[in-house]
Amino acid sequence: VQLVESGGGLVQPGGSLRLSCAASGFTFSGTAMSWARQAPRKGLEWIATIYHDGYTRTADSVKGRFTGSRDNAKNTVHLQMNSLKPEDTAVYYCTRGIGIYGTRGQGTLVTVSA
Repeated sequence: VQLVESGGGLVQPGGSLRLSCAASGFTFSGTAMSWARQAPRKGLEWIATIYHDGYTRTADSVKGRFTGSRDNAKNTVHLQMNSLKPEDTAVYYCTRGIGIYGTRGQGTLVTVSA
């Protein structure tokens, strides 16, 4: 199983970023995928789960700003992040399965700062 996140970077408050996660080594199309984040000095926080059929659940803390999606043909999952706030600064991970405890990638750093 391999998960490789990309798309992080430095963005100003109010800006947008789109994270991607390329998956391999398992049957992606039949597997729910999740996004989680870890802010400095904090624990891992669940952000969203995208089920195999595209149905998505999103944490209340980011609902209305973040949207998860997937492309089963390309074995990728995405997280569109809009209206970013400084408190969204974190390392973002994609994880295999529902929740935060599955196999995850190396993460991609998102920094929201003026």
